[in-house]
Amino acid sequence: MKPFCKTIVVKENDLDDLNHVNNVRYVQWIQDISKEHWKAKASIQMQSEIIWVVLNHNITYKAAAFLKDEIRIETHIADSKGATSTRVVKMFNSETNQLIVSSKTQWCLLHAKTLKPIRISKEIKDVFIEQEGNSPKSM
Repeated sequence: MKPFCKTIVVKENDLDDLNHVNNVRYVQWIQDISKEHWKAKASIQMQSEIIWVVLNHNITYKAAAFLKDEIRIETHIADSKGATSTRVVKMFNSETNQLIVSSKTQWCLLHAKTLKPIRISKEIKDVFIEQEGNSPKSM
């Protein structure tokens, strides 16, 4: 599955007292790219009828990022079952391709009006599956 990607540049307000990216900022970036991926793929109608909430984040920090580093953020859906979905987010130093952060977040799908969990339908799963001919070929 082709990941959804974006690139950011570390700014001064992203840093902590040790002058590397604050752990809280990584969580924000994980949530930001997740929301951007949903909004880029899901229809307006789908976005108005359902919402996603975080059940848990599992984050592994592999390396530090510093001021002016360019970071490539990639995300994809690893699994969906019932009302939950597991999203993977990885962040790399764009220059060195070194993995900085790897995360798995479990999300729960809710009905927007009742706020009750609902099963992830095939239609919703299909939002994140590349159409045949558009997916990268195996090597």
